[in-house]
Amino acid sequence: MAVHSKHPASAPPGPPVREKTGHLMLRGWCILVLFMSLSGTAWVNAFGELTTTVITIAGGVLSAALWIALRPPVQWRRLPWFVVAYVAWATLSLAWSAWPATTALTLLLLWITTLQALFIGSVLTWRELVRAAASALKWVMALSFLFELWVWVFVRAPILPGFVVDQADDPIEYWSRNNLFEWDKRIQGIMGNANLLAPVALLAIIVFSIRLASGAPRRTFLWIWIGLSAFLFVRAGSATAYLTAAAVGVVLITVLLMRTATKPGERTKYYVAYVVVGLGGLLALWLLRDTIFTSLGRSADLTGRERIWGAVLARAAERPWTGWGFATPWVPTDPAFDGWITDHGQTVMQAHNMWVDVSMQLGIVGVVLLAVLYLAFVWRAWFFAIDRPRWDLRADRPYSPLTLLPTLVGAILLVQGLAESSPLLLWGWLFLVMLGAKIKQSPHVGVGPAEQTVAIERGEAVARDETGGREPGTPAGAGGAADLPAGRGA
Repeated sequence: MAVHSKHPASAPPGPPVREKTGHLMLRGWCILVLFMSLSGTAWVNAFGELTTTVITIAGGVLSAALWIALRPPVQWRRLPWFVVAYVAWATLSLAWSAWPATTALTLLLLWITTLQALFIGSVLTWRELVRAAASALKWVMALSFLFELWVWVFVRAPILPGFVVDQADDPIEYWSRNNLFEWDKRIQGIMGNANLLAPVALLAIIVFSIRLASGAPRRTFLWIWIGLSAFLFVRAGSATAYLTAAAVGVVLITVLLMRTATKPGERTKYYVAYVVVGLGGLLALWLLRDTIFTSLGRSADLTGRERIWGAVLARAAERPWTGWGFATPWVPTDPAFDGWITDHGQTVMQAHNMWVDVSMQLGIVGVVLLAVLYLAFVWRAWFFAIDRPRWDLRADRPYSPLTLLPTLVGAILLVQGLAESSPLLLWGWLFLVMLGAKIKQSPHVGVGPAEQTVAIERGEAVARDETGGREPGTPAGAGGAADLPAGRGA
């Protein structure tokens, strides 16, 4: 007859600890917020600007109320102060803005996005954050495919925003061009823009792959999601996204090589190779830009972007230090932007380069603040990915695949920012702030007061294995895992 003692190693395993309903609802809300930022213009195309504005403001108010009610642990000295500085400077620009109405409206979007990013990073653990991002990306990928399929099967014609079936003056106005099975043409997904769909599909591939490497359940379905995301990425046909994917590949290979280093000076050769490949790639891109962009179906000036950059930089030169006032994105109904720069008869809503855009809006001061913000984020994300988790004398803990996410997201935003201003708003800004703040608050996966408190509040026993984290639902003591102290590194 089997005899069990009370020792964890021989005690009969108990059922997984159930998450509290309140925390499940909280995580569901975070998934909705992430979905709203990732889907971007889909809300405007489906429901109109007024409804989208009301939903966005209501979402920010609800998150603020939840944050006050939950009071998650926050280490004030570890707040993302460079983000605060950039947002503060953007807010101050209201005093000298040449377009105060646009500045006030877009500042509201910036504040809400920043608040949502800090909120999600403070109430979810690293594992939950990646899991929530994966869930939101599944919705975006699935709805993008189903939307294009619905148009192809039932509508059988291009449609305009608001589900209107009518002839447009230019194809750029269409929400969907009914190109799902026209293999030589691009699809746009629920965003209504292939250049917005492609980077989100690339992000989805990264997140699903990280979940797969982390040992997440239902692996077959994860492979299906990766396949669907790759299909949408290729069909979006974005030249900038292709170059971004190449940069992400270089960063990933370099990080994995860095992780193989066992001696202090062993990483030097990888850093040298990384710099050589990076600079060589940029030089080759510049010298062979005609050939490269022609092969990708684009002109050497990135489809008219040089013309846009020239006009924006000319305006920026008139107020070089402080800029003309925050406006991300440009509001096309504002007289300052209405008809200023047009493309296919439509008023352009961005400079198609985040650095050029910021130089016009916030001047040299804004560019410096944004550059320092990105430098701090890339620095922390890089060492978060390549350094072993360590908060005591032990230096041989295995790496976690979750730590790859920030540095790969940084690569997407930096390369995408050379041809688009999208990293300055919506999911680009949200992920930059969310991941940067999370690294500062919880520099180790599963370790520290912020990670532990959330685990306790969701009804989970606080026990971690030697990797510094575990999947939710694993009972304390399972497999003989030892409970570890929080450590100073948190």
